[in-house]
Amino acid sequence: MSGSFPQKSPPQNPSGPVLVWKDLFTPGELDAIEAHGDSLVPMRAALTGLGNAGIANARVTRVAWMERNPATNWVYARLEDLVLRLNSEFYGFELYGLVESFQYAVYDGTEGGHYDWHVDMGGKDVEPRKISLSLQLTDAEAYSGCDLELEAGNGTYQAERARGTLIAFPSYVLHRVSPIQSGIRKSLVIWASGPAFR
Repeated sequence: MSGSFPQKSPPQNPSGPVLVWKDLFTPGELDAIEAHGDSLVPMRAALTGLGNAGIANARVTRVAWMERNPATNWVYARLEDLVLRLNSEFYGFELYGLVESFQYAVYDGTEGGHYDWHVDMGGKDVEPRKISLSLQLTDAEAYSGCDLELEAGNGTYQAERARGTLIAFPSYVLHRVSPIQSGIRKSLVIWASGPAFR
C-alpha cells in the first residue's frame, strides 16, 4: 500500500467550508483500515474541552486510538498528503500537521450511539485543532441514522454516506453524529493541528 493517493475525482465543496473527497482509498485499503481498527482495544469515548462539563450522555461511542507504527504508516502518509493539498487549495491555515493519533470510532445501534452538537477545537492537553476529517468506513446500507451533520453556513448539511468518502471541515464548525437507529457505523477521525486562530 502506498502513501500517495489516486486522483479519480477532485475534492468537492458542497456547503460553506465543507469539503468532500471520494476515491482516496480502494475497497481493499478500506478493509485493511477497518481490520486494524477492529484489532485495537476499544473504550467508551470521553468528552474533553470547555463547554462539555456536566453534559451527561452527550456522546455514546466506542473509540480506539490508531497510533502511527509500521502497520499504519501508509495511512498516515496518505492522509498527510491529502491534508496538505486540501489546506493549500482551500483553507490556507498555518498547520503543524497530524500530531494526534487517529481515532477509530464505532457507533452501535444496540447502544444508541450518537454524538451531540460540538466543535473539535481540542482541550488544554492537545494542540489547537484546525481541520477535522472523517473517513467513512461502513457501507451506507449497513446502518440507519448516525448521520454526520454540520452547521456549515447554509443550514444543516448532511454528509455523504458512501463508504470511502472523506469529509473535511474547519474544526470550529459545529457538527454532530445523529443517533444510530440500527446496525453499526465505523469511521476514522483525523485532526490537523496548528497555532491557535488569531
